[in-house]
Formats: sequence, C-alpha cells, structure tokens
Amino acid sequence: MLLFALSESRPFAERVATELGLALSEIEERVFPDGEFQNRPLVSPRGRDVYVIQSLHSGPEVSFSDKLVRLLVLLATMRDNGARRVTAIIPYLAFARQDRQVHPRDPLALRSLALLLEAVGLDAVVTVDVHNIAAFQNAFRCQALNLQSGPELARKAIEIGIGDPVVIVSPDLGGAKRAQGFGEALKSLRGGSVSLAYVEKRRLDGELEGTQFAGDVQGAHVLIVDDMISTGSTLVRAARACRERGARRIHAFATHGLFSGNAADKLMQAGLERIVVSNTVPPFRLSGTPAEQLIDIVDVAPLFAIAIRRLHENKPLSE
Repeated sequence: MLLFALSESRPFAERVATELGLALSEIEERVFPDGEFQNRPLVSPRGRDVYVIQSLHSGPEVSFSDKLVRLLVLLATMRDNGARRVTAIIPYLAFARQDRQVHPRDPLALRSLALLLEAVGLDAVVTVDVHNIAAFQNAFRCQALNLQSGPELARKAIEIGIGDPVVIVSPDLGGAKRAQGFGEALKSLRGGSVSLAYVEKRRLDGELEGTQFAGDVQGAHVLIVDDMISTGSTLVRAARACRERGARRIHAFATHGLFSGNAADKLMQAGLERIVVSNTVPPFRLSGTPAEQLIDIVDVAPLFAIAIRRLHENKPLSE
C-alpha cells in the first residue's frame, strides 16, 4: 500500500498515515512561472495499491479548480506508471450539491466531476457524508464509497455535555435520514430517549418564503444536524425556529464547515452554544473572528484510515 497527498491536503493526510502506521510517500511538487505545475511521485507505484488524498474545497491558498486538476494529473500518473489499483480519498467532494436539475439547463456538475475522475483510470473514490448518497453512487461507474461521521460527531456531543430531553433537528426535509442516523448513534452511545424534529424551507421562485416546523423542542436540548455549513443561512434559520418554539439549548453539528461569505457574522446571531464540524475542511475563513470561539473540531482521519485499511484487505466497509 502507498499513501500519497498533495501539499494542500498534507496535514489531514499525515493524520491518516499515522493511524495506518505508515509514512506518506513523497511527491515532488513544482510550480512553473506561468502557473503550470508538475507533481511527480518519488516512489514507484508499479504493482502497488495506491491511495491519493486531496480534499476539494477552495482556499485558503489554492482554488478548488487547481486542486482538482492537480489531483487528476497525479491519479493519471499513478495509472500510467503501473499502479495495480488507484483510489482517490476526497474528504470534501466539491460539486456534490449539483446532482440534479432543479431548473431548466441546470448543470449536472457531480456527474461531470465523476466523468473526469473516471477518465484518468480511477478504481474507487471515498468521501464522507456526501450531500446525496444516491446521486453520488449513481454519478460514478467506479466504486463510490460514502463514509458516515455520525458516530464521531455523536461522541463529541457527549463530550461537550448534553442534557435531557434531547431533540435532533434536521434543518431541511432532505436531511431527515441523516438526522435519524445521528440520533440512533447518539442513543446507542448514551442511552435515554432521543426525539426528532424537522424544519422545512419554503421557496417561491428561488427565494425563501417561510419556515415550516414539525416536532416539539419546548425546553429541549436541540442538536441541529446537517452535512455542511456553507453561508450559515440554513443553520441560522433553523436555530431561530427552534428558539422561537422554546428550545433551551442549541448546538449545531455538520461534517463539512465551509463558512463562506459572511457566515462568521451570521453564526454569531444564531444563539448557538457550540458548532461542531469535522476536519475535512479547515475552518480558515473563521480565523480571527468571534465565531471561531464557537467551533469544535472532530478528527475524521481515523475513519478514513479504517476505510483504507479495509479496502486494501478487500474487506467490506459496512462492518
């Protein structure tokens, strides 16, 4: 087994390598004056089981598009140089939300991304808590594996301290199964009862019209669960809806913390005690802001290490 990582994802990859008891295989990375680059593995991948780690979020120094092209070229290089199997480990998968046509001529960007990755000879792709697992699996023709961080996030919920009654809230109906899975993980870890509630955003011509709410959060400790926090609008809207209905305490849990735009300002207005995210995307956009003090980070590198080990040993990930 060989484990490679491009420089922008190296800190996360080093955590994965440590969990596996391996050292990252070295890559020579060069950037030419005109912006072109060359990434050359310094260890031969011939006949080896190769894993390349690259998270596809923009920033802080390299854009998403540059990260993607670097990943594609490196994956192709592994295949061209005789790798037995090539797997892309993508903690944050860009374009995952563009998985269907809501309006005429909407791009199916997730499928386009899948075509690019498959074109360089990819055998498998592994990510965590993709936006829509069915769309993700259908977009790829190679093996597409989605890990679930719910148990890791639930452990953090217990660590930071939660009281009864507990209500898991999905900020939209599309995340109902995600919230249910989180609730089941939490219940198995701490026992007791866990209730569910749902917030639904109503839109008219693309604009938010209002909020529908199903469930009882009166006097409860609310845990809002989502796959990602982007601008924070959905999270803030859900938190306000819970507060208006009598929630006693509110925490937020999401796998991917993008914190785009003016998310830092919005989050400070939501009345949240803590915001728990994983390290698939470093929270660099919150650096130096008051919102940074609300953040707790859950390390999902061990989750990826387990997946890599089981793939290498040809064992099912479902166990």
